[in-house]
Amino acid sequence: MSFTLAIVGRPNVGKSTLFNRLVGKRLALVDDQPGVTRDLREGEAKLGDLRFTVIDTAGLENETDDSLPARMRRLTERAVDMADVCLFMIDARAGILPDDRVFAEILRRRAKRVILAANKAEGAAADAGYFEAFELGIGEPMRLSAEHGEGMPDLYSVLLPISEEFEERAVQDAPEVEVTVHDEEDEVLAEDVPMPTEAKPLQIAIIGRPNAGKSTLVNQIIGEDRMLTGPEAGITRDAISVQKTWDGVPMRIFDTAGMRKRAKVQEKLEKLSVSDGIRAIKFAEVVVVLLDAAIPFETQDLKIADLAEREGRAVVVAVNKWDIEDEKQEKLKWLKDEFEHVLPQLRGAPLVTISARTGRGMDRLQKAIMQAYTTWNRRIPTGQLNRWLEGMISRHPPPAPQGKRIKLRYMTQAKTRPPGFVVMCSHPDKLPESYSRYLVNGLREDFDMPGTPIRLHMRGQSDQNPFKGRRKKNAGALKKHKRSLQSKQGGERQ
Repeated sequence: MSFTLAIVGRPNVGKSTLFNRLVGKRLALVDDQPGVTRDLREGEAKLGDLRFTVIDTAGLENETDDSLPARMRRLTERAVDMADVCLFMIDARAGILPDDRVFAEILRRRAKRVILAANKAEGAAADAGYFEAFELGIGEPMRLSAEHGEGMPDLYSVLLPISEEFEERAVQDAPEVEVTVHDEEDEVLAEDVPMPTEAKPLQIAIIGRPNAGKSTLVNQIIGEDRMLTGPEAGITRDAISVQKTWDGVPMRIFDTAGMRKRAKVQEKLEKLSVSDGIRAIKFAEVVVVLLDAAIPFETQDLKIADLAEREGRAVVVAVNKWDIEDEKQEKLKWLKDEFEHVLPQLRGAPLVTISARTGRGMDRLQKAIMQAYTTWNRRIPTGQLNRWLEGMISRHPPPAPQGKRIKLRYMTQAKTRPPGFVVMCSHPDKLPESYSRYLVNGLREDFDMPGTPIRLHMRGQSDQNPFKGRRKKNAGALKKHKRSLQSKQGGERQ
């Protein structure tokens, strides 16, 4: 990417709509109500032949206290400081408001370059607001309609010379982007597990109930206040991703919105936020289920962990706010016992205690993530699997429904991520679920695959001998051939 463009402006002027158009995907949540975006979201923008990084920011509000809008404003100001270019967006239909003048003054002082854009400028109703924008004194405004795609050629014309100016810097920065993983990381992941790289980092989603500390944890991992945090529940709305090389392993970490019970999710915006979080789980490789140490294993926590398991992701359970826990040893023993009881489908998954606020336990969390990732990618040789299967059958033979024993003939691993196995057997529809669980639990224990989802499929294989009936068929054909030869010979004599 040659340069960074931050889209800033008052709430509800269309910043996220323009962001989605530039990245070519519906990454940012969009709604009619103001203040939907709260965190900074980065994306790879494409405009013609231009490639650059675009940042969607929270709406600027004229607040300076420690309230949520004020914290959002400080985060946006941070984006202004680090961006190469700021696209200051106003609403042409609403005209220039007092806050627009305040923020224009801030951008004049803090931004390196400012482009003024009058959005929603389609039609004559926007003319008055467009001409009013000249009063801001930061250059000629550009007519845009982010929703309908109007004005994109004008934006291209303005950004083209900026892109050319930054080309030299992009060439110098390119080697840093294409860093390859060194030999020491090969020791982290054994058994031919595919190594994360800068191009394909390890995808991690952090999920949990509202106010569990997900955004604080992401900030602690990356070492900066990148995510908006605070005592209020439900601050995060979008699933925001950040990239970080953590202990030598390139990772992309998704901070997701807190997931409440479905019955409590009434607002359209919260439904969109939860859907965004579920989409992040589907794209993730490892899911960190974050629990609050004060109230762990609530019903909603169990549903969230079960969702990650059903999606086939590697799962790590992290218990946050451990720094304020008094009886640590007793609580830890209770947590492990309760985990085995309430989440049997994840038995053996890594469970770590952390404090996202102080940073305690971050090294244990990183090791647990890598352990879960390694197990998720494990592959077992077919010969070893079939020797194991013989032992399992001799120890506990499959049942014989209606006096006819089910035969398990052959087993192989069909896939990894998560590990998936196929067993060729007779009458797979009659094999009880309890026997499949017996095999899955045996796989976990004997091949050191605790906690990872395991998929076991029974595939039918007929008892019938494939050569049965072929001898009779061949004998009939031989007799027919002999008769035809005899008739031919009789004709020749005559």
